[in-house]
Parts: sequence; structure tokens; C-alpha cells
Amino acid sequence: MKCLFLYNPNSGKGKLAAKMKVIERMLGKKYEEVETVATESAEDLISRMRAASCDVIFSGGDGTFHAALQGAEGKRCGYLPSGTVNDIARSLGIPRGTKRALSVILKGRTAGIDCMEAGGEKIAYVAAAGAFTESTYNTPQAEKRAFGPLAYALHGLRHDLPLDVFPLKVTYGGQTAETDAVLVLILNGRSVAGFPVNKKGSMRDGKLEIAVIRQIGRKDMRGKLRALFSIGAVFLFGIRVRKRDILFLQESSVRIETKKDLVWDFDGERGPRGDLEVKLLPSYFELFLPRSKN
Repeated sequence: MKCLFLYNPNSGKGKLAAKMKVIERMLGKKYEEVETVATESAEDLISRMRAASCDVIFSGGDGTFHAALQGAEGKRCGYLPSGTVNDIARSLGIPRGTKRALSVILKGRTAGIDCMEAGGEKIAYVAAAGAFTESTYNTPQAEKRAFGPLAYALHGLRHDLPLDVFPLKVTYGGQTAETDAVLVLILNGRSVAGFPVNKKGSMRDGKLEIAVIRQIGRKDMRGKLRALFSIGAVFLFGIRVRKRDILFLQESSVRIETKKDLVWDFDGERGPRGDLEVKLLPSYFELFLPRSKN
């Protein structure tokens, strides 16, 4: 039995190369042949994933997982997290230590993992727009290596204040809600930017959680400050926190209509602009998971 091991040499602090002998030795306990490839780009990773006819083990951060997802349909995969924040690993309960993550693969338990789809692109754990979301793909790699997860917050505070207010029309389950908003989160995972904002969520339950932080009342600095406190409440207490300006939904699909220049964040990567329709794809691929996790 063969496996293909793909890794992003630039993920995290670029230290994975030093662990390659350990990785190949441990994978060799399960597979007769281990082919190792350092991918050159997201497009290279996607192409290799699609072409693979064996188990695929891949390593990198959330952006690498997002790329791998584009070619993962119907495949059996393993994941070694090596990014700065590793929100997907947090959501799935996969250990962030290399040896412990490899042990999950060696034990051999797999489960079907849900993902989202928007405009033909697969999304693992979050589609978001509005306050602080651009920092996930605009923060320089050097800052992430120097400051870790704190780099995203520092970049957001420097560049995303004051908050931008944008119109939303949300269509879900035969209903429609219209509001002004400062942030919208469409979630399949539990963690965003290292915060457990969706503690009761699961990437295996066939549901999406949607949170809209609304701008109610005046759009002056005082009104935006209230919205900023609500964003803080979401990241401290989760998206189910009860506040008048937070709309929380659970659906299998949702359509968002908004202004044409609003930029979406897909799994920490820059996505499309404007209107968006998101649907859930249940059990899109198989992934090695710890036995104790749902």
C-alpha cells in the first residue's frame, strides 16, 4: 500500500523539513511506499491531489488544507498541521505536534468530513467578510513567523479600524433578513483565528452556523463602538451569545446579497467579491481522526 505525502515548505516557521526523516519513518510503519513531495504552489498541490490514486497525507496550515480540499473529493487523507494558527486542526481535534498527528494516521480511524461550497470552490471551515477578515490574508509571512497568531490581531487593529458598514440580505430556509452589518461569519468549524467561536459546531454534523454582527442604529463612531464590542463578545463567548445586534442561524445553505466590492475570506485566503451562495457538502472526503473526537 502506498501513500503520497505533500507538504508546504513555507507553512508555519518552515521547520517541517527538519522532521522529514521522522515523518517518513513513521508513515513507513503503515505504508509499503511513501512518496514525498514539497509542493511549489497551491496549484501544484491541487493538481497532485486530484491525480493521486492512493492515500494522501498533507501538511501545512489552514491555507494548505483549503488547497488540498479542492482535490480531495472521495479520497482518504491524513493531515499534519504546521501552520501559524491551525484553526482546522483545532476544529477536528487533530494534535498539532507532528508525532502525535502521525499517531492518529497510524491508528487508522477515518470519518467523513463535511465542507462548504461557493461558486465551485470548496471551503473547509469559514467564509467571512467584514471587520478584521482581510488581516488573515494580508498579514505578511514575516510578521506571522515573528508574532504567531498575535500577528493577525495587530495587523487588523492597524488597518481595519474604523469599521466598514455594509448592507446584507440573508436568505435562508425560505426566509429573508435585511440589515446593515460589520461582520458576517459562515462556519463549518469550531475555531476562527485561534478562538473557539463555535464550540458546539462540528465538521461532521451536516450543518452550517451563520453569525451576522449587525450595525443597529446610528453609523457614527458611537454606533460602531457598540458593534466592536459585539465582535469582541463573539470571539470571547462564541457566536451563540445572546445580543440584540447578533443574528445567529443554523442552515445547510445560505445566500448573501451585499455590495459588489465586499471581499470574502475563504479559510484565511482571499476569496471573491459581492454576493455569495454557500451550501454544505456532507462527508465530502475521508480523513484520519482521533478516536475521541466527533
